[in-house]
Amino acid sequence: MKKVERVQTGLRLEKRLLKVMKGLAEHLEMPVAELVEGMALHAFEGKAPFSEETLGKIAQLKGVYGLDLTAADSHRLAEDPA
Repeated sequence: MKKVERVQTGLRLEKRLLKVMKGLAEHLEMPVAELVEGMALHAFEGKAPFSEETLGKIAQLKGVYGLDLTAADSHRLAEDPA
């Protein structure tokens, strides 16, 4: 295993997206931070981070938490000022 130095960071995420990520991390038995690391490392190499089975679980969790956002929405999100 490669040794790394991790740092604490403040990260603001869309509420439903975070719920899906927490549910997936729980399903995969890993911390959310490690899930994010893996997703970023895969994305940096243009690789898909999840198997078909895991994508099925993600779809299930998106339904549970009402997450209807897609990659197309990623650069067009605005916070509700309420």
